[in-house]
Amino acid sequence: MTAADWLERWQQGRIGFHREAPHPALTAHWPAIGLEAEARILVPLCGKSRDMRWLAEHGHPVLGIELSPLAIEQFVAQSAQPVLRYRQPESGKSGFDCTRQGNIELWCGDVFRFQVDHAAELAGFYDRAALVALPPAARQRYAHHLAQLLLPGGRGLLITLTHDDPERGPPFSVTHEEVESLMSPNFELTLCDVSPAEDGLTESVWKMVRRGPAS
Repeated sequence: MTAADWLERWQQGRIGFHREAPHPALTAHWPAIGLEAEARILVPLCGKSRDMRWLAEHGHPVLGIELSPLAIEQFVAQSAQPVLRYRQPESGKSGFDCTRQGNIELWCGDVFRFQVDHAAELAGFYDRAALVALPPAARQRYAHHLAQLLLPGGRGLLITLTHDDPERGPPFSVTHEEVESLMSPNFELTLCDVSPAEDGLTESVWKMVRRGPAS
């Protein structure tokens, strides 16, 4: 799954991963995360997820990172709230096009180019479709990058999927063993739930708390 593949999916409307309602795991498990309502939440590879509106409705400023400008335009079209657009420069590079609607801020660009100094402190995160969208070679980089972006003690939910076809994806199958290998160096992990999902998938919900400075 390259950047071009991802953009093509949005152009063609091949976004079966999108849900028209907040994810049940978010509504069930987020209250136990224990973040203050004002805590700023990172949503990587956010698409046009309605989960972001749920988080915002519960008091969280939300910062979503998404490669597809079409996804961002479709997201803001869901609401009649005013939209503010601006450019976030990046030293020596093209930067990010940013869209703000209420207390949801969407940055259009590569999540791996998003750095700590781009935004106010991030106390939490929500990942339903980021880790499972990445091929194996990119997952280690993503795990380390996520740890770098969060404050020590930052916490959130990770939702992963497993299935029996190693060639299938995205979403790719990410086993419990892989999650522990990727995340345990920098996060305390708690497996909150394992349940069957659609299309023969098994869904796992993890609570993650950042241990301290990223190692």
